[in-house]
Amino acid sequence: MAAKCLAVPCSPSAATLRGFLPAERQALKVELEKQLRNVRAEVPPQDDALAQQSRNHKIGRLTSALQVVNNQMFSR
Repeated sequence: MAAKCLAVPCSPSAATLRGFLPAERQALKVELEKQLRNVRAEVPPQDDALAQQSRNHKIGRLTSALQVVNNQMFSR
């Protein structure tokens, strides 16, 4: 089930994660961490402001999604 959220751009919320089993939330967390590492590993040129901005937005979205998943995992 966790892969369905990653296949389509979406932002997890407490409501969307409610239907996930603990193992599925853990798998989603692992995938988000993997994606975050991949995005952080790609370093665009210093003079390419749009690429820098895009990278920062991706990092922000992934970090926010990871926080939501973590909060949902530890709130129960």
